[in-house]
Amino acid sequence: MTASPQQLADVLRPVKHVLLDFDGPVCSVFAGLPAREVARRLREGLLAAGEQALGVEEENDPLALLRLISDARPDLTASTDAMLAALEAEAVRVGRPTPGGESVLRASAPSGRLVSVVSNNASPAIEAYLAEHGLSDYVGGVFGRVLGDPSSMKPNPRLLLEAMEAAGTRPEHCIFIGDAARDVEAGEAAGVPTIGFANKPGKGARLAAAGAVAIVDSMQFIADALS
Repeated sequence: MTASPQQLADVLRPVKHVLLDFDGPVCSVFAGLPAREVARRLREGLLAAGEQALGVEEENDPLALLRLISDARPDLTASTDAMLAALEAEAVRVGRPTPGGESVLRASAPSGRLVSVVSNNASPAIEAYLAEHGLSDYVGGVFGRVLGDPSSMKPNPRLLLEAMEAAGTRPEHCIFIGDAARDVEAGEAAGVPTIGFANKPGKGARLAAAGAVAIVDSMQFIADALS
């Protein structure tokens, strides 16, 4: 199922603007501070602020938890998102770089391609990670979720559209690289083809079913194709 070098070269040939997801393709955000722990701290923060149980005790995905809380209690959206953004900033300090992810960033500029990071994570955490790893100069823009507005997250195409508008590019000159079906769905809604990064067993089939134009199980394959 993994795309061949020739298939990747064909997909990337017209690309002038690489739209790159963060958690997965660039690093594993919650590798050092697990997502389950982040979700627990979010719930504890709400309880400490005097909120009662919100019926979200079983959700261990912090971003999904943010959505649930926002749906149930819109008045808590801003404060919950602020807590999550702070926890993400803590998490990226001990996040694990994805093999080949940095290579994609470093290979894009010499090939004449702009890179924008488009992610459901908070922009300050992404920018902190890039700065800490000496990668800021390889990224033309960071488009994280709009703080206080979980509806901005993928599969909503809003962030992709904003990245293209900021760069003055068109969908036919872009590629999106993501590791989840929601990334492919967001790409399709924005008119941008998506390369699926299957970094876990079973993801390849889900990404293909969602409509990814190519599947890779290593970011290094994309870096090599860009080079």
